[in-house]
Amino acid sequence: MDDQQLLRRGLSMLLSTVDGLEIVGEAADGLEALAVIARHRPDVVLADVRMPGMDGIELVSRCAAEHPELPVLLLTTFDDEPVVTGALAAGAAGFLLKDTSTDTLAGAIRSVAGGGMVIDPRVARIAMRRSGRQEGTAEGSDSGAEPEGGEVLTVLTRTERLVAELVADGRSNADIAAELVLAEGTVKNHVSSLLRKIGARDRTALALTLYKALNA
Repeated sequence: MDDQQLLRRGLSMLLSTVDGLEIVGEAADGLEALAVIARHRPDVVLADVRMPGMDGIELVSRCAAEHPELPVLLLTTFDDEPVVTGALAAGAAGFLLKDTSTDTLAGAIRSVAGGGMVIDPRVARIAMRRSGRQEGTAEGSDSGAEPEGGEVLTVLTRTERLVAELVADGRSNADIAAELVLAEGTVKNHVSSLLRKIGARDRTALALTLYKALNA
């Protein structure tokens, strides 16, 4: 049994002991994962970025095309920028490093299953550095560009600011609704408003922008 198989089995055993989580299948690589997904229709996919054949980033892209409602949470020991940016660009629902605790990982799985997004703070810093370089090298931007830094927060209403803080924390709409005592539909409307005001292309980009603004 190789290291990857040992890790997969060990992780599966750990997560199977967590209340509310059920492991419905395992796969050794991305291609096998697609077959398992088609057969078992899981609520969340937990994948290693580094896999033989089809890696985790390509798996995210394939899932986005073939199973657009299925969130893929990536787990890796690699926190280098190309991996992080590639995973986020592909549409990963979350990105955690392998030293994450079982409780944190279980919480992340629940969050992405509910529509949230989870990014390890160390990963978020890498993404923010990339964003900062892009802003610094952008040319020909017009006056209608999205607000940056602290300006992001000035265009928000009080309720949008509260919702924004929880979106930046990777919380799902259901979690935000429970936290703020709002209807889930109301939260969804606020998230749509945040996407429009900030000019983010999706919830992942929105959360990263808000995280950066709130931690500036």
